[in-house]
Amino acid sequence: MKIIPDTITAFGLEVSGRLEAITAWAVAGGVSDAATAMADALASGGVIQAFGTGHSEAFAMEIAGRAGGLIPTSKIALRDLVLHGNRDVAELDSLEGSVLERDTGVAEELFNLSLVDPRDIFIIASNSGVNGSIVGLALAAKERGHKVIAVTSIEHTNAVETKHPSGLRLSEIADIVIDNRAPYGDTTLEVSGGGGVGAVSSITAAYIAQLLTIETTQCLIRAGKKPPIYISANIPGGDEHNTALVGQYVGRLRREA
Repeated sequence: MKIIPDTITAFGLEVSGRLEAITAWAVAGGVSDAATAMADALASGGVIQAFGTGHSEAFAMEIAGRAGGLIPTSKIALRDLVLHGNRDVAELDSLEGSVLERDTGVAEELFNLSLVDPRDIFIIASNSGVNGSIVGLALAAKERGHKVIAVTSIEHTNAVETKHPSGLRLSEIADIVIDNRAPYGDTTLEVSGGGGVGAVSSITAAYIAQLLTIETTQCLIRAGKKPPIYISANIPGGDEHNTALVGQYVGRLRREA
């Protein structure tokens, strides 16, 4: 399909409109509860545990282990079941994108393989918020006393049934829910003959991740604490700076690709 200029403009307006709505929400204080909870966890010695499956894994990567991000952050991923558990790599080849993320039985296994401390806070991203692994991990975290923040599409999740036997959606489990402003089905532009293009959830989620990082940093500063922030490893002194701070969290951070 040839993308014509008017289509590009339409998509740009779809994206910018959603980012403007998220900005207005944040300026009005919408981000404060989540950022305060994250800062409180870090101040108490906790780590931010980030999880997402499919394209929502990109959100966890925005939170954990990048330049300009907070060092006490750890990424949980379905591939941990192979890298740190007993699953066969063939399962990832055939199942990670669909069956595995919908499997209600992997959540406890995944949680138990993760480097979780009682002081940690969880932030879980899922556009639909109904897949078994997502709902299951949120429940596992809540049952163990962890606070859970959800980033999800309210429009989408409210329009579909959960795939978890609990009957719950991610948004119904989390202590704090952030709407990523993606539409039902994620796409924003209709294609002649059916279907859609122009998915936006990855874009809006990445923006939300950065807003959370920024405001959490500000919360720590206001509390008189120096924020533990990564600097780029590709500038002089970056490796030394990062290594020194990461050393304070030995055995508690996971960042595999």
